[in-house]
Amino acid sequence: MPRFLTLPLFLSAIAACTQAIAAPAPAPASLEPLMQSIEQRLAIADQVALSKWDSRKAVEDRPREQTVIAAAVALAPQYQLDGAMVGQFFAAQIEANKLRQYALLSRWTLAGAAPDSPRPDLLGTIRPQLDVLQKRLLQQLAAFAVSRADPQCPQWLAAATHKAAGDELQRLALIRATAELCARP
Repeated sequence: MPRFLTLPLFLSAIAACTQAIAAPAPAPASLEPLMQSIEQRLAIADQVALSKWDSRKAVEDRPREQTVIAAAVALAPQYQLDGAMVGQFFAAQIEANKLRQYALLSRWTLAGAAPDSPRPDLLGTIRPQLDVLQKRLLQQLAAFAVSRADPQCPQWLAAATHKAAGDELQRLALIRATAELCARP
């Protein structure tokens, strides 16, 4: 074989091997339901934002946030989860939710009106939904816990957030919601 063909073939073989080695392992099956519940929690942010628009209440509600986080941390042992990690995870969920609310409120302020859609009751409808989701998220977080330390975890999350349905705001909020999900080495 002529020498000028050997080098390109050699480089092609190296590139193919490198790609095969660098290809991430598939995400664990436990990631998809967790991501779906995180997305569902973020979708509720739209309803919360409408409630805040109508009531003119601030998005920031530190006492409520601390109550939500403390309740999740208190439940952590039932799911064999570390309380500090659970607190961090739910703080990220709240921050992502607030990010979405702030952006929506800004959008509506610029437009001069919020969407004309049904307004669910914050205390009677929305918070009970969030409470149910909290327990589901804890179950799913427990199922995913063994995968948090996997070196591929950041790649799985990046792929999951970028393939998620929704607009750019939804993706950004989803990235924030999952930012603390992988364990740091």
